[in-house]
Parts: sequence; structure tokens; C-alpha cells
Amino acid sequence: QIGVLDVDICGPSLPKIFGVEGEQVHQSGSGWSPVYVDDNLSLMSVGFLLSKADEAVIWRGPKKNGMIKQFLRDVDWGEIDYLLIDTPPGTSDEHLSIAQYLKESDVDGAIVITTPQEVALLDVRKEITFCRKVDLPIIGVVENMSSFVCPKCKVSTQIFPASTGGGQKMAEDMNVPFLGSLPLDPRIGKCCDEGKSFLTEVPDSPATQAYKQIMSKIVEYCTKRNENRESDSGEMKTN
Repeated sequence: QIGVLDVDICGPSLPKIFGVEGEQVHQSGSGWSPVYVDDNLSLMSVGFLLSKADEAVIWRGPKKNGMIKQFLRDVDWGEIDYLLIDTPPGTSDEHLSIAQYLKESDVDGAIVITTPQEVALLDVRKEITFCRKVDLPIIGVVENMSSFVCPKCKVSTQIFPASTGGGQKMAEDMNVPFLGSLPLDPRIGKCCDEGKSFLTEVPDSPATQAYKQIMSKIVEYCTKRNENRESDSGEMKTN
């Protein structure tokens, strides 16, 4: 059971990607009900609260913070195993709010996304430093668009040159786990535009296999962390 919270307040694209654009959020006595994409997948986004898809969200920091706080406090997710929070790039209000409001929740950690070129790595290094400053564990780094995979011949070509070693080298230098690389497949963009699952639509793509390997590492990390929590809790009760 997975809940996804879109806190990219100014660019809420997840309703489009998940194929639920235009859906409405309903409110009940227990709070806001997220929009269900599937039986085990629900989504909450400011995109559901806009009157038109092309309406601009022009908010200063305090209003953004209030919206994020309301999402965390008032959404009735039900019983979920994972809450995945999608943030915009950078280290701005959204990131500070999440780190502050969930400080006591023992968050599993952050998944940091980069692309291979140095101009992207410059920003990602700052994001890793941000996580460390706010005591947010780092699950690992994912390198997106690491190469281009031709849908017909499956030949891989590097589009963005990793002039300084790319995401893997950066992860090694900053002593954080490297979760894997995702090749650039144009069908990913097509599925996002159409609100379809790339994993279902193109199961034979190298990108699909890369997604699954990365997901397995994330699940393994979270499972071990949860086991450690239960072990520590048992020791405290014994003591």
C-alpha cells in the first residue's frame, strides 16, 4: 500500500503522469481523501485543487509551508506501507518544510536524483549537504538519463557526457550509496504524457529492468531500517 505526496507546489505534474488529471479531492470527517490511481496506490497533489490545469500557483514561502503542513496533517491515507514524497529540485521551502514537519517521524530517508553532467551534479552535491545538515538519512543516489537506449536496436548511446564521472563517482566521493542508473528511453516520456505505467507498457525495456533493480534496493533498505527499529524498540522494553 503506497501513498504519494506531490509537494512540488508550483509545478504539480504527478496527476498528469499518474493518469488522474482532472480528478477531485473529497473531504470527509477523517480529512482529505487522496485520489486512488490503483487499489494500492493513492496520490495527493495541489494539482487536484486547481480550477484549471494551466493555472499558475504564485505563492510565497509561508503559504507553501501551510499547504504542505495541511497535506501532512489532513490527508487520510489509511493504512499504508510507504509514503513517497516528491519534491522539486533544489533546497527550498518545500524541502525545509518536509524536514521540519517530519523530524520526529523517523523518516527512512531521501532518494537523490541526478543526471550525469557536472552542471547537474553541482546542485545535487548541495542537496546531499542539505540532507546531512537537517539530519535526513540518504537512501541513495539515482542517475537519470545516463544513456540513450534506442527502442528498436537497443543500442546504448551516451547523450549527457559524465565529464567528472557522473552520479556514481559523485556518490563515492560523498560517501553515499549509489542505487543505479536509468537509461533515457523516449517511451518513458510518452507514458508520462499519456498517464500510463511505463513498467507495464514496456516490460522488455532496459530502463524497466533498471527501475526494478533500483526499487529492490530501496525496499531492502527500508525493510532493514524497519527491522532495526523493531529491534531497538524491543531492547528498550527489555531494559
